[in-house]
Amino acid sequence: MGNQKVRSILFAALILSMTLSACGVMATPTPTSTPQPTATATLVPTNTPTPTATPRPTITPNLAATQQVEALNAEVQSYYDEGYLSTTEGKFRHYDDFSYTWAQLGWYDRLPLKLQASDFFLSAHFKWESASRSANISGCGFVFAAQDNGDHYAVFLDWTKVLLYLNHHIDYRSTTVGPVHESGKVFFTNPADAPAEADFTLIVNGLNAYVLVDKRLAGQYSLGKSMDLNGHISLTVLSGTNKDFGTRCEMTNIHAWIPNP
Repeated sequence: MGNQKVRSILFAALILSMTLSACGVMATPTPTSTPQPTATATLVPTNTPTPTATPRPTITPNLAATQQVEALNAEVQSYYDEGYLSTTEGKFRHYDDFSYTWAQLGWYDRLPLKLQASDFFLSAHFKWESASRSANISGCGFVFAAQDNGDHYAVFLDWTKVLLYLNHHIDYRSTTVGPVHESGKVFFTNPADAPAEADFTLIVNGLNAYVLVDKRLAGQYSLGKSMDLNGHISLTVLSGTNKDFGTRCEMTNIHAWIPNP
């Protein structure tokens, strides 16, 4: 587990009634087998540039195609059978495809889905590329358990590993959370050479978070007992370079599932 320098600010902009906020995670974290995160140094927040694209995730009111409904139900059943979910009773939400570029080294941009839950799963097909072959950690991801005070978790798929961060509002510090099962390691082609692609799923059930890459468990993580996990959920992009477009992320087949109360 490695320490990360972090910058975090919130900025508001009226873009089709959506709020974009940016948080920074500097340097490359190195998760270890130790499940407890370590705090990083504190930096004074600075202004951030205007994002280069406007995402528009919206809810599709229903899943009309029978085959699609059957596939989604089968997905829930498979997660239940693996022990990742405690029930198969719940509701789906489906979102429009998403494309976004972000070119601020070590920062990630949050794009809210107007979705709030403690237990859930969120899945999408990721396709990302980088403007630099020597870029730092970067890629597509999700933010969850986001509180009004700024606390939140963020998980990203880099071409070499899965990264889970816990962001603290009190002193603008962020810590890396290492997996308690599996290594979190993955391997894709360097996204500067060719776009990297994978199916990515985040499952949160109680104090456990499971990250699946191409339907296989990449890492299981323990979440903090002291933090309210019933929070807002967002799409996010972490940039590993300031060069040109930075990091470009596309998400398709974006869908969420929330258990019934």
